[in-house]
Amino acid sequence: MRSIYVARSQGLQKWGEGVGVTKHLYKIALAEDDVDEAIARLNEEAHAGESDWRLVKKAPAGDLDETIMFDRIAVKEKAIDPRYYPKIKNATGVFKVKPANVENYFLVKAALEGHAREDVKIRPAEISTYLIACALADRQAASTG
Repeated sequence: MRSIYVARSQGLQKWGEGVGVTKHLYKIALAEDDVDEAIARLNEEAHAGESDWRLVKKAPAGDLDETIMFDRIAVKEKAIDPRYYPKIKNATGVFKVKPANVENYFLVKAALEGHAREDVKIRPAEISTYLIACALADRQAASTG
């Protein structure tokens, strides 16, 4: 079964912070097979010039197309252009995430569910939940509408 997954590389995040992009860089992609094998391939290929990729979160993707997924996320977050940054070596699916957007997502979600939530700690798990929600946005709206 296809899965959507979010991975992070501490090396890439240190690079992003050092060059002024952001330290909140995450890879989001689809895996046709086992997600652990997909992460192992990222490391073997030194995806984006790094070989320390770790899985943050995964979810079922169904028939989601990768191009559509990237377009949905790009509405909220900026994709890192691999042509502009030679360091990331033609790596697609790397997004820089604004922590304020993640915080707003969780605050609005809590408000819509009738919960008062004042503080949101932005950690990799919350960022990955947010990215997956952005990628699956239209599907979730269709299933609840």
